[in-house]
Amino acid sequence: MKPRNVWQLGVKELRGLWRDPVLLVLILYSFSLSIYTESKAMPESLANAAIAIVDEDRSKLSERIIGAFGPPYFVSPKLITTAEMDRRMDEGLDTFALDIPPDFERDVLAGRVPAIQLNVDATRMSQAFTGSGYVQQIVSAELAEFMARHRAAEALPVELVLRARYNPPLDAGWFGAINSVINAITMLSIILTGAALIREKEHGTVEHLLVMPVSAAEIMLSKIWSMGLVVLIASGFAITVVVQMALQVPVQGSVVLFVFAAALMLFATTSLGIFLATVAGTMPQFGLLLMLVLLPLQVLSGGMTPRESMPDIIQAIMAIAPTTHFVVLSQGILFRGAGLGVVWPQLLALALIGGALFALALRQFRRFLA
Repeated sequence: MKPRNVWQLGVKELRGLWRDPVLLVLILYSFSLSIYTESKAMPESLANAAIAIVDEDRSKLSERIIGAFGPPYFVSPKLITTAEMDRRMDEGLDTFALDIPPDFERDVLAGRVPAIQLNVDATRMSQAFTGSGYVQQIVSAELAEFMARHRAAEALPVELVLRARYNPPLDAGWFGAINSVINAITMLSIILTGAALIREKEHGTVEHLLVMPVSAAEIMLSKIWSMGLVVLIASGFAITVVVQMALQVPVQGSVVLFVFAAALMLFATTSLGIFLATVAGTMPQFGLLLMLVLLPLQVLSGGMTPRESMPDIIQAIMAIAPTTHFVVLSQGILFRGAGLGVVWPQLLALALIGGALFALALRQFRRFLA
């Protein structure tokens, strides 16, 4: 293996990428606008949900309940009639419709248990699951204060002091920004290396490489370092400019250590991209195969749902995936300020998985060239 051949072939790949405007736009979007929008649109927290209220009681208690709904969780409630309630929900104008029945205040003062109807548009899943709990808490709080005849905090025998570490404001956007960067690194590294190999086949330049005095390992390494370098630079830009400056997400640990971990991750994922490209052969087949591989890597790696919430069999299977270890060490470095002494097991796992994927991809790549 000659380093000069690997360098020259890698430069050729960079030139080919520069002449592909679609991939350039994809890289720019994935590491800038995509991260920003995903961070600002995290569905875990309720914000500006549309709610309408049917007030059939017209009492002081119903007015208190209506006045309790407002920003930032809900928009200002719209007062409607019973006839309008179903129509507005069918048209998608309201996510929640609260119907306060007649004589509601009188029944409450008489000690009865009147019912309030809450209609929820469950097609808006991100708001429906969390918003119904918010509505129940708001109505219950107003009823308790109304029956107590005054607004006062309930004195508890034990004082609970809540201290949130690593994310004091409990902002879901912080987690969404880091998770988006991890997903972009995984997706772009597989796509770029796979597209580079398939582009060689579609343009007929594979035959040119076969008659040149270069080995399969040199060709493969050139694609890995060139495409990996592009993703590594883009990820550094995303962490520094988009995450820290634009989104104001504080990074507790060393960015240099994170970049080093990303380099190990890219060694594994670029090898995986070459393997998938040799199996697929054409760009449409590569796209379909990418969907089958990329979605489990992103969904089951612990970036969207904690691994502890998954079945044991899923945790065992995903332990051989590079994204699982990269998510753990990325959150440890960027959120908790973990150093090399903490994340070295994940770094070692990434190196071993990357070596195994490289050997598997090289074997398949030699068959592909033959």
